[in-house]
Amino acid sequence: MRTYASLYRRHRFPAEIISHCVWLYFRFALSFRDVEEMLAMRGVSLSYETVREWCLKFGQTYANGLRHKSPRPGDMWHLDEVFLKINGRLHYLWRAVDQDGDVLDILVQSRRDKKAAKKFFRKLLKGLGYVPRMIITDKLKSYSAARAEVMASVKHLQKYQNNRAENSHQPTRLRERVMRRFKSPGHAQRFLSAFGIITSHFRVGRHLYRASGYREVMKSRFVTWEEIIGVEAAA
Repeated sequence: MRTYASLYRRHRFPAEIISHCVWLYFRFALSFRDVEEMLAMRGVSLSYETVREWCLKFGQTYANGLRHKSPRPGDMWHLDEVFLKINGRLHYLWRAVDQDGDVLDILVQSRRDKKAAKKFFRKLLKGLGYVPRMIITDKLKSYSAARAEVMASVKHLQKYQNNRAENSHQPTRLRERVMRRFKSPGHAQRFLSAFGIITSHFRVGRHLYRASGYREVMKSRFVTWEEIIGVEAAA
C-alpha cells in the first residue's frame, strides 16, 4: 500500500473528508449525489463527480488495506453465483464467503461453466494464499468438475440451498437497484470488488452480541479503518 503522503498528494480536501465520502458510498445504499448533499449539509461544498472520482481512486485501495489487516478468513468457503443483466446480456456474479459471512472475493463472468469455475477458484487461492478445509456449493456441476482439477484434496459439500452465500448477494441486489443496473462487466467488477470487502468489514452480526459487545466490535472495526485510511498520518 502506498504511503499516506503520496496517497492524498495534490488533493484539495483533507483525508478525513475524502475517506468519509468513500465510506458513505460503499457502506450505505447512497448515490454520488446523495453523498454530495450530505456533505453540503455539513458545510462542505463539492460535486458528485468529485465523490465519484474519489470512490474510483480510493475504494479499491481501502478494500485492499482491509483485506491485509484482517485476520485470515475461515477455512469453510461458501460459493454461489447469481445472474446480472448488463446492457441486455446475461452475466454471472461469482461470490465466495467464509462460514462467518465475510466476503472473500467476487468475479463477474459471462459464463458459469467449468472454465469459469476454475478461473474463480484460482483467483480465490491466489488472493487468499491458503487452501480451505471445505467448500460448500449448490448443485451446479461446474463446481465439482473444477474442484477435481484445481483443489482435489478439498472436501466438497453440495446443497440445493446454500443460504450463507445466497444471503450475501442481498446487499449487491440493493445497490444494483440504486445504481439502476451496472453499466458494463468492468463497472460491476470494479465496484463490487471494493464494495464487498468494505461493507463486509462493517456488517457485524448484530444478533450475535449484547449491546456492549457489539459496540466493542464496531469500535475495533473503526480503529482498523482509521489505520487503513491514514487519517492521523495525513492530517
